[in-house]
Amino acid sequence: MPQVAERHETYAADFEAFRESPAFGPEWLRTARSSAFARFIARGFPTTRDEEWKFTNVAAIAATSFRRVTGGPRVTAADLEPFLFKTAFGMQAVVVNGRLSSELSSLENLPAGVTVSGMAEAMTDQPPLEGPSLKSDHPFVLLNTAFCEGGVFIHIAPKAVVTEPIHVLFISAPGADPGLVAPRLFVVAGEQSQSSIVENYAGIGAAPVLTTAVTEVLLGPGAMVDHVKVQRETAEAFHMASTFVHLHRASTFTSQAITFGGRIARNDITATLAGDGAECTLNGLYVADGETLVDTHTTIDHAMPHCPSHEVYKGILTGRAKAVFNGKIIVRPDAQKTDAKQTNKALLLSDEASINTKPQLEIFADDVKCTHGAAIGQLDADQLFYLRARGIGVQDARNMLIHAFASDVLNGIKHDAVRDRLEEVLVEKLHLPA
Repeated sequence: MPQVAERHETYAADFEAFRESPAFGPEWLRTARSSAFARFIARGFPTTRDEEWKFTNVAAIAATSFRRVTGGPRVTAADLEPFLFKTAFGMQAVVVNGRLSSELSSLENLPAGVTVSGMAEAMTDQPPLEGPSLKSDHPFVLLNTAFCEGGVFIHIAPKAVVTEPIHVLFISAPGADPGLVAPRLFVVAGEQSQSSIVENYAGIGAAPVLTTAVTEVLLGPGAMVDHVKVQRETAEAFHMASTFVHLHRASTFTSQAITFGGRIARNDITATLAGDGAECTLNGLYVADGETLVDTHTTIDHAMPHCPSHEVYKGILTGRAKAVFNGKIIVRPDAQKTDAKQTNKALLLSDEASINTKPQLEIFADDVKCTHGAAIGQLDADQLFYLRARGIGVQDARNMLIHAFASDVLNGIKHDAVRDRLEEVLVEKLHLPA
């Protein structure tokens, strides 16, 4: 097993090589990259001694020499088929190993008010894209900032109404050796605009991959963004994702996060309600089997008054899978009339599956309503008996109850093609008869 210094030397060598390439970017980005990498080297990978990583051991990541993926196998349209939806979306951006593929994308006929481009071009042509991620000390965000080469930049013009989803498909295909992929998605939703984003991660190949995904969504006053995130990377993938959402006055952000893949999948979501009357919904469903670990950390930061937030996360665990849910709600002194609700439920289908759940409330205002609840259990024996008493076989009865458990989150997905496909994947994942 390589020593820590040796592993850091590998990342340092790749960073120095990257520094000499044109993709390293303009001066503001070069400064940000250098600062992020220096902080990553000083901090290193987290350990279980860190409170935020107490139940998520990333030693397997630290012990693997991931190298920045500069090539990888050729990805064809046929390779994408399993990860597409039955209804083809006209706006589809495909990102392979962190870089936007013009060959595989369909962005020729964007509606008025929509701009979709590669992050590499946006970081060069746009004013500095200084979202909240650049201030983060999260170790995997630092790695992403240091090595990010591309990804997708989406701009929705003020008052634009975009009815069809913008599908962004991120493919990790590292080749034969363990690879580091650093994709980014940056969304700017203009004032009073309406849009829908489907953020979809998938993997090809058997080699381990470390995906350090960073997503930033900035909503202008009165903007509405409906967001669906799907994660279906391979069983050897480490998916370490961070999402930052910033809401201005009277804006609305709705998110459904569906996790099906990865050996270790960590999702950190931070939503800041920075304007009066902003509304945020964070819902999620994760399904894990085998030795998989799924960790979800959410933070909803109420900074201004009259802001409601809603949160429902559900997990289905079987085999020796483990899960972590940490949901934090912060209500700052100016956030009077806050109404925040959080629910976390987990369904354990085997004796060896387990979950650690921790709701956190930090309230510094007095005129607020904040509730949270957590429930962990197995399939209800009385409900199983009720179904079997009506002639339904035991497997079908189990499937009906599991599907009903997941439906709260899946039914929140507005687009039929996306919802129908994810229901199929749920059936495949749990080996349920169709």
